[in-house]
Amino acid sequence: MINIFDPASDIDLGTPARESDVQVSLTIDGREISVPSGTSVMRAAALLGTTIPKLCATDSMEAFGSCRMCLVEIDGMRGYPASCTTPVTAGMVVRTQTSKLATLRRNVMELYISDHPLDCLTCPANGNCELQTVAGQVGLREVRYGYEGANHLAEAKDVSNPYFDYDPSKCIVCSRCVRACEEIQGTFALTISGRGFDSRVEAAGGENFLDSECVSCGACVQACPTATLIDKSVVEIGQPERSVITTCAYCGVGCSFRAEMKGEQLVRMVPDKNGQANHGHSCVKGRFAWGYATHPDRITKPMIRKHIHDPWQEVSWDEAVTYAASELRRIQLKYGRDSIGGITSSRCTNEETYLVQKLVRTAFGNNNVDTCARVCHSPTGYGLKQTLGESAGTQNFDSVMKADVILVMGANPTDAHPVFGSQLKRRLRQGARLIVIDPRRIDLVDSPHARAELHLQLRPGTNVAMLNALAHVIVTEGLVDEAFVKARCEATDFARWRDFVSLPENSPEELGPICGVPAEQIRAAARVYATGGNAAIYYGLGVTEHSQGSTSVMGIANLAMATGNIGREGVGVNPLRGQNNVQGSCDMGSFPHELPGYRHISNEAVRAQFEQAWNVTLQPDPGLRIPNMFEAALDGTFKALYCQGEDIAQSDPNTQHVTAALSALECVIVQDIFLNETAKFAHVFLPGSSFLEKDGTFTNAERRISRVRKVMDPLAGKADWEATIALADALGYKMNYNHPSEIMDEIARLTPTFSRVSYAELERHGSLQWPCNDAAPDGTPTMHMEEFVRGKGRFMLTGYVPTEEKVNSRYPLLLTTGRILSQYNVGAQTRRTDNVAWHEEDRLEIHPTDAENRGIVDEDWVGIGSRAGQTVLRAKVTERVAPGVVYTTFHFPESGANVITTDNSDWATNCPEYKVTAVEIVRVSQPSEWQKRYQAFSDEQSRLLRERRHAEKAEVRR
Repeated sequence: MINIFDPASDIDLGTPARESDVQVSLTIDGREISVPSGTSVMRAAALLGTTIPKLCATDSMEAFGSCRMCLVEIDGMRGYPASCTTPVTAGMVVRTQTSKLATLRRNVMELYISDHPLDCLTCPANGNCELQTVAGQVGLREVRYGYEGANHLAEAKDVSNPYFDYDPSKCIVCSRCVRACEEIQGTFALTISGRGFDSRVEAAGGENFLDSECVSCGACVQACPTATLIDKSVVEIGQPERSVITTCAYCGVGCSFRAEMKGEQLVRMVPDKNGQANHGHSCVKGRFAWGYATHPDRITKPMIRKHIHDPWQEVSWDEAVTYAASELRRIQLKYGRDSIGGITSSRCTNEETYLVQKLVRTAFGNNNVDTCARVCHSPTGYGLKQTLGESAGTQNFDSVMKADVILVMGANPTDAHPVFGSQLKRRLRQGARLIVIDPRRIDLVDSPHARAELHLQLRPGTNVAMLNALAHVIVTEGLVDEAFVKARCEATDFARWRDFVSLPENSPEELGPICGVPAEQIRAAARVYATGGNAAIYYGLGVTEHSQGSTSVMGIANLAMATGNIGREGVGVNPLRGQNNVQGSCDMGSFPHELPGYRHISNEAVRAQFEQAWNVTLQPDPGLRIPNMFEAALDGTFKALYCQGEDIAQSDPNTQHVTAALSALECVIVQDIFLNETAKFAHVFLPGSSFLEKDGTFTNAERRISRVRKVMDPLAGKADWEATIALADALGYKMNYNHPSEIMDEIARLTPTFSRVSYAELERHGSLQWPCNDAAPDGTPTMHMEEFVRGKGRFMLTGYVPTEEKVNSRYPLLLTTGRILSQYNVGAQTRRTDNVAWHEEDRLEIHPTDAENRGIVDEDWVGIGSRAGQTVLRAKVTERVAPGVVYTTFHFPESGANVITTDNSDWATNCPEYKVTAVEIVRVSQPSEWQKRYQAFSDEQSRLLRERRHAEKAEVRR
């Protein structure tokens, strides 16, 4: 048998692969091949290296059979069947190249070309056009039909979308874009309107692409075989010449992309079909919103200043690092060893994060290091460690395709993790049942071809009550998987938990009114989850960002263990991580109590291992968490902070408290690509590097370690890891690394779950999911298969404790927060792209009843007041939220969303309670007092930055 195709290549095989234990042998053009049953003739031929002309077929979608270019001859079969829609059969004899087939293909192509602009030399797709390629393949040399009759050549372009153009004159109506929108993205925003000659592609729900239901994921653009749908960047720059495979720096899905370059200029980002997290799909952010990397706001030279009201002074790297080091040492001499600390970034690479925590523990001499995971998924780490023994999700993303029941709690996958959201919707269209537990009516509740069987629209702050009510039903109705629990879990802890959740006060009838959800809905959801087959839980920040975030995570793990829904594909406990490297920043030891690999700093044996490797004596006591740093700063005992790639002045709760703490510090060192909100309080600015300018790795929400590869040289001259090494050197601690691969080698030596990880292995596998060690050299897609990491699973008691943040007559509404598809986190990246075309400001969603009671109509400016502060936003009246609940995003600093969030936090981890804030809403006509102060301060900082630039220009002129 012959199979010469390399499956890791990027060649399009025409139709999707089939999985089957049955192999079918056939002969194609005299050569025999064996392929899985169900494989198309086209794919079988491609596996042999035989190219059959095609226009409508692509291996990312099911065969359609409309273009009639892929005709073949098959012995015993009448006519000329389409090879894309014809499955192989045993003994089949196929001919792909005959004189008759050549004539038929040329005639079909001639018809296409007769209604197509012959502008190849000026067409932006020239050199990368499938229509052009196939015309050459079939030997078309002349077109006998003129343009005198009816045609589509004069149709106007739609250039409304900021990222791609639609030119209907070049459309061959192959339907690939429509099918991509349906099968891959699952939005169903495109359709073929009209029939016959009048057929054309249209975007539903608007007059043009921008105003339509299209979410600009790029699947249609990638699928288009002509220049009908094409990137504006390709139109402006030209076709790329080379590509580099790297990993997206947005959400925790960790999509693989081909960064396509022309010289040193990035032309476009194309999702890599071999990407093991995204399988060739993307969202609007990863696909198109990369312009921030070369935005004029980028700061590419180090800067220093004595006070935050002084102009910035541009200096060399050596001067900036020397000044930063001298300030850190001065402060330690004056206030003590523990008066300084650092914050790592979930947007930087594993290697860079590892170096920052190492810098703090070695050169700073303390454990005052924390990460932004503190304010998002630290309860995940704590809760899963207590119950399952490992601080990470249990599955890979593909596992969802084997789930029969999907429970989504406190997460909005289609907005926050859209590529995984598309995969989840695909499984729902195949028949999986969906339960959504969320205070807000997210798109998954009711969208085209994907809707929830049950939406438990609970009140913010009642997650634990809901989980206990679900557990009560499972236990009292005999739905526990007794065999699994007996074999895999601690008997004493289970018995204690079973007795606890069986109490009448944990029944849906008792807890349902607290949650605001009818008891019968809770019972129905529990029964579906426990009896519906493979059941998987996916949760997000709506679970963790609560005063009982850790308790909720333990409650989720309890449900999975009680029903046996863990340890195989299609089930599990799956935290949807917010940023690209939240998982990695935790893995690398960024918490003040843990060294890399989640090993406690007080463990003498572990500490000794690091002391020997790092040639220092480590402190045995945990350092300060981020909230502790703020308090210590205001108390006068914490005086200096090194903050890499994190904007705590915008992202952390109770903004006024955070900025007061930053103002109290004598030295703030910020390493970032923009002068973000935190950098406005900085004394040293070290220019950072974007993901396009560095080598390293990210670890996504499924524990997948993927390579980040340098596409262009760092605009500031140093990648982030190099800047950290320079600071360590200036502090007298030598770090000897020549490349990030050497940093990963050290991580692997010191971290058991990473012991077999190396850049060579990542190149060989594409990516690896930890644990990756001698016991699992190829990684671990599914965890806890034979036993839990801790041995036996541990059920934890999850008593419901109402949040201290309560509504009253002064603050009668509950505010909760979240993200939107087009923007990302604090918006520093996406606000500097054309994504603002969809979302240019944060808005407050309010139910029509609450709006009417306050005399508020859509678009009104409204003041939002809480116990922490006040801000002003524009109102959006909608039934997405329930009466008594309001919602906003936090992507724009001037919105002040975190001015009104409070200091309440999770009892175990200090993760802030962003999701529950008591507020009142009133109509207003001017910004809040905080917004006025913010604008004045921001204007001052912009002026001080401009003065630096003017000084630079004056120096150049001299």
